[in-house]
Amino acid sequence: MTRVVVTGAHGSVGRRVVARLAQQRPAVSVVAIDKDAALVPYPSVTTKQVDLADADLAALFSGADSVVHLASSVTAGTLNPAEVELEAALLHRVLDALDSAAVPHLVVMSSAMVYGAWRDNPVPITEDAPVRPNPDFDWALQRHRLERLAQQWGLAPGRSVTILRPCAVVAEDRLGQLANTLRAARSGVAADGDPPVQYLHADDLAAAVVTSVNVSYDGILNAAPDGWIPPDTLAELEGPRPRLRAPSHLVRILSALRWRSGLAPTPPGVVPYTTHPWVVANDRLRALGWRAAYSNEEAWVVSHEPHPLESLGARRRQELLLAAAVVLVVGVLVGAGLAARALHRRRRGRA
Repeated sequence: MTRVVVTGAHGSVGRRVVARLAQQRPAVSVVAIDKDAALVPYPSVTTKQVDLADADLAALFSGADSVVHLASSVTAGTLNPAEVELEAALLHRVLDALDSAAVPHLVVMSSAMVYGAWRDNPVPITEDAPVRPNPDFDWALQRHRLERLAQQWGLAPGRSVTILRPCAVVAEDRLGQLANTLRAARSGVAADGDPPVQYLHADDLAAAVVTSVNVSYDGILNAAPDGWIPPDTLAELEGPRPRLRAPSHLVRILSALRWRSGLAPTPPGVVPYTTHPWVVANDRLRALGWRAAYSNEEAWVVSHEPHPLESLGARRRQELLLAAAVVLVVGVLVGAGLAARALHRRRRGRA
């Protein structure tokens, strides 16, 4: 019987991966590991409630054909140096345990953001494209760092590593953390530029994980539905929203101020990802037999909670949007004035 270990098994994607593996025929023996792991109603699933930081991972991985490493405490909106080092340390522990237990296959979750958001990106981006995450977006840099660690482990004979690079992931009535960060960056004071976007349902990402496990895939796999959502279609889906357009450099400054003050979940490094294209091709994953059950638009719709403005009449929406735009302009001017005043005081103090 095939044996698969899943870390981060209690997360949104982890739960779905465990369920899909447990429902496969022929049967798959699954070890579901998580600090908050709940009992899973499948006879082929063994739940282990442990912390990867101090657990005997070699014993937990013993006899496994694949390990799916989904555990992570780092998100695009909460990144800090301590979490970065912890996440890397956990992966090192996982890799050491894989060595000890002689596990032949590893699946690691990355992100399509490692390709970076650049004006000259092809549309779509294939797995053969160079990796060049935007240098001031630490989350994408961290995904690339973890990729390199896993790929280095996989260089030894008899080992294979699947690196999954999904686009923004969503689920029923909930945007994923990355999708929420991107949406917040497009609201309020937004940078010029409307690139195409992609949304992947968590069910389809789980199916991609299981596909890679079933074939012990060795290499990189983009994960996204066919095609993408054009800017005009996204605007129709999102409905009326207060938005003030500004040059990218100004939006980055404002994002940095809002980020540091805790007013918005939008680190300044994410701004290019709302300005330049970074949509990916899924041909390699489709060639393995995977198909997305949800299109980009369907994934967005099922994850979307209707905005209160959408229930108002057109005239009332227009009035509120105009008022919101005025407030935004005033807020930007006041913020810029306060920043200039603080800078002037610092210079006088130094003089």
